[in-house]
Parts: sequence; C-alpha cells; structure tokens
Amino acid sequence: MSINYLSKRILHLLIFTFLTVITQIGGILYAITFLLISNKISKYKFKRILFFTTVYLITSFLIVPKVAPFFGRVKIEDTKNLAAHNFITKLFNRNYVTPKMHKVLTAVSLKFNTKSPSLKVIYLDANFPFFDGFPLLPHLSHNDGKKIDISFIYQTEKGVKTNLKPSNSGYGVFVSPKKNETNQTQICKEKGFWQYDFTKYFTLGSFNSNLKLSEKATKNLIIQLLKEKSVSKIFIEPHLKNRLNISNSKVRFHGCGAVRHDDHIHLQIK
Repeated sequence: MSINYLSKRILHLLIFTFLTVITQIGGILYAITFLLISNKISKYKFKRILFFTTVYLITSFLIVPKVAPFFGRVKIEDTKNLAAHNFITKLFNRNYVTPKMHKVLTAVSLKFNTKSPSLKVIYLDANFPFFDGFPLLPHLSHNDGKKIDISFIYQTEKGVKTNLKPSNSGYGVFVSPKKNETNQTQICKEKGFWQYDFTKYFTLGSFNSNLKLSEKATKNLIIQLLKEKSVSKIFIEPHLKNRLNISNSKVRFHGCGAVRHDDHIHLQIK
C-alpha cells in the first residue's frame, strides 16, 4: 500500500467525519458520491463535486424536512417573528426541534413581536433532524430536539433596538461582567476549564461589534420564555441574571464544563 493511497484514504475519512459532525447527513452523501461516481471516468472530480452539491442541497431542503417528523423533529421555518441568525444554520441542518419546542418558539416569538413590532426572536443552533443522542457539536446537550440557543437583543450606540447581532455566528462576542459582578469565566478557567470561553474563536467575523446589549428587551424576552409552562431551564451567565434582576429558579448557571453564556440564551424544555 503506497503512502499516496493511504493519505488519500485518510483525507476522505477526515472529510466524511467533518461533514457528519457539522451537518449530520453530509458524510453519508459524500460516501454515496464516491460509490456512484468512479475515478475512472473523465472529469470525475468535477462530477463528484457537482453531484455531491446537488444531492446535498436537494436532500437538505426538500427531503429532510419531510422525513424528520418521523423522527420526532420539525424544521424551524423563518417567519416575520422568528428567524435563524444566518443561512449556515439552515444549510447545515442545525435548525430542527421537537414539535413541542416549535410550539413554544412560535408562541413566544408572536407575543414578543406584538410588544416589540420591529424585533424578531433570532435563534442560533438548535438540533439535527435525526436520532436522539446524536450530538450537535460543539454543544454538549443539543441532541434531543428539546434545546435551542436564542440570541440576546441588542441596540445601537444611539439606543435603537435592532435585529442585528455583534458576530456573524451569533456566538463569541460576550457581554462581560463589570468590576463589581461575578466573573464566572475567570472562576472556571482558574479551575482548569480551559474551554469555557473558546467560542471567542468562532465569531466568523464581528462586523457589528459596536452593538450593545439591550438589557430591557433581553429581559423581556427571557420573561416571555419563562411564561411557557414547558420551559424547564434557561442558561445565562450569573452576572447577567443578577444584572437583569431575574430571580426565577429556572434561570441558572450551566456549570464550568460547558461554555460561557453571556453571548446567548440557552433554552431547554421538558
């Protein structure tokens, strides 16, 4: 077995793993592409790329939404009240939840938009469409359709509330604690939890870094979420819970084993 042959096999395995980790279905479609299109035909590389891209898009946007309900998941459709922060979330099939969670999101976004007509509930990562227990990395618990990350509400320097977010991914631009507030990041990292703030490397760019947290609107959103009986937990950083003056026990600290939550809200239902 030549080194060149072995290196190609390792590369294909890495690509298969990567596509599976970030999209759930990409790896298997990548494997099917290689089974159907031989490297003995002309322009096979171009044909493989074209075939994979076409099949992936058709599968993700036309087939998976029809099949996912058989696995207890539904696709979150964008509306005037509820939307994904970016297209990647939808392209990578990270926008699926249980019907119960979908009902919560629909109800909350409608009520929130009624009170703040210019604002939407913007979600980040949700879950994959298939199989309980299949992890949505890098999240530890997004594996059963019952969890979703929701963005804070931000405002411009002039105090105008906006649907824009400070980072392209929705993660990694933190609302850091003030001097008199609990610095949970420092506490966790001193305990050896090095990963606690690693999402700062996954902003995918921060073109709206001048935006500031709208404390009033974000608190209103959290309160609206808490009114839903099926909500079991909401994770935000301790200093934000105190700053927003939220006393509900469902709003809690997530533990040092996760990542910091002063860039988004983690919502979980029963």
